[in-house]
Amino acid sequence: MNIDKPLTLRAAHVSDAATIASMSRLLIEHGLRWRWNTARVRRAISDKDTMVLIGSIEGTVTGFAIMKFRDEESHLFLIAVAPRFQRTGVGGALLTWLEKSCRTAGIRHVRVEMRESNNPARQFYEHLGFRFVRKIPNYYDNAEAAVVMVRTLSTC
Repeated sequence: MNIDKPLTLRAAHVSDAATIASMSRLLIEHGLRWRWNTARVRRAISDKDTMVLIGSIEGTVTGFAIMKFRDEESHLFLIAVAPRFQRTGVGGALLTWLEKSCRTAGIRHVRVEMRESNNPARQFYEHLGFRFVRKIPNYYDNAEAAVVMVRTLSTC
């Protein structure tokens, strides 16, 4: 971790939904239709098979992740880190926490998709051991392809 103060990871509360939705709009969904609005984030927070994880430093939200857990695979819907906290280990800490939960639940694979043009995200995932699986044309608003990546988790 490359930050001076301790990072706290916690489950999101419905009161965090607007902050998460705003971060998604600004950091992930810019230029696209807004799908992860406050109501959708609230539904994710309330879903027993979905984890909405918050990273914060001294009460300030530094990042979040939303992951759906299934029987053998989890789907990382979103992960974002506030610009001033990017490249400090916040994203890795969020993903490490979620992957530990996957292992505990016996889930072996984590899947994520991102915009084909999002090279920083692709490098982030490659650095963490994700591998390219396929490309889905016109995935985002029928305008941009998605890159699908998967990470196989160790069993220990």
